[in-house]
Amino acid sequence: MALAFARKLPLFVLGGGSNLLVSDSGWPGLVLKISLAGVEFEGDLQKMLFHAGAGENWDSLVALAVSKNCGGIECLSGIPGTVGGTPVQNVGAYGQEVSETITHVRALEIASGAVLDLSNNDCGFYYRSSIFNGTRRNEFIVLEVSYRLCRNAEPKIEYADVKNFFAAAHLDKPTLQQVRDAVRSIRESKAMLLVEGDEDCRSAGSFFKNPIVSAAEADRIQALAEKRAPGKTMPRYPAADGQVKLAAAWLVEQSGFSKGYTLGPVGISRKHSLAIVNRGGATAKDILALKDAIQKKVFDLWGVSLQPEPVFVGFDRQ
Repeated sequence: MALAFARKLPLFVLGGGSNLLVSDSGWPGLVLKISLAGVEFEGDLQKMLFHAGAGENWDSLVALAVSKNCGGIECLSGIPGTVGGTPVQNVGAYGQEVSETITHVRALEIASGAVLDLSNNDCGFYYRSSIFNGTRRNEFIVLEVSYRLCRNAEPKIEYADVKNFFAAAHLDKPTLQQVRDAVRSIRESKAMLLVEGDEDCRSAGSFFKNPIVSAAEADRIQALAEKRAPGKTMPRYPAADGQVKLAAAWLVEQSGFSKGYTLGPVGISRKHSLAIVNRGGATAKDILALKDAIQKKVFDLWGVSLQPEPVFVGFDRQ
C-alpha cells in the first residue's frame, strides 16, 4: 500500500473477486488482495459473537456458525467471496442481510492510517449498500467483521423458495443445518453455486439489484403490468420506510430477456434471469453491451432504472 502512495498509483482492494467486472483495458494501479484469516468467538447461552478476518471464506464462516447451532446467517449459505465483502454491499439473500447481525466492522482508514471500529449504525447499512460502497467509498479497507448470532435459534424461513422447498419435503420445523443445505441446493438449481462444468456459473451472480420504489410508483408499474398482461401478477415486497421492492428478474423477463437469451458470446443464464454469463470468449465490452440493452429496454417499457450489483473496475480508462 505504501508503494501505491509513493508512486501515486490508484489502489483497488480485492476480496474474493466474485462480484467484479474488470475492464478489458485492465486496472492502472495496485491491487491489494485481502487474506486476513482467523475466526474467534465468545458468548453466553443466548448469543455468540463471531470475529472473522476479512480474508476468511464467507461460506466457511456460515458453516461454522451453523455447526455451533447459531442462527442469523444460515440463509446466506453458498454465497461466494470473503467476509470482508459482506458489509460493503450489505450482502443478503433469502430473507436475511448481514446488517441484521453485524455489531461492528474493524477497518483501516486509508487517508489517516488509523484502525477504526465502526458500529452497525456507523456503517450506514441499506439495501445492498453501506458507507463502504456509498458515501465513503474507497476510504476504508475492511480488516475484520463481528457478527452477533443467536444460539439454538429457529432458522429464518420467509423467502418463498425456501418455504416451497420444505413444503415439498413435508418438513415443518427444519434445523439450521437443513436450512443451510436447502439454500445451497436452491442456489445450485439456479447456477448460483459454483459447480465445475456448469457454464451457467460463469457469472458475477445477480447482475441487477431489485429496485426500491415508492408505493405510488409500484402501483403505477403494477397497473401497467395488468394492462399489458391481464391476470399476470407483478411481484412486490415491502421495504423500509413504506417503500416497495420490485423483482428485477420479473422486469428483465417481461422486457424480452428470458432465461437462455443470447447476444453473441454472452447471455442470460438458463437457470437465473438476473445472471449475465460468459458463453465462452466474451469480453467486458460484450458484457456491457448486454447490460446496456437490458437497462434500456426495462426503462423504456416500465420506466424503471435497473442498477448493477457488481463492482466495475477500470472502466474510467475506456
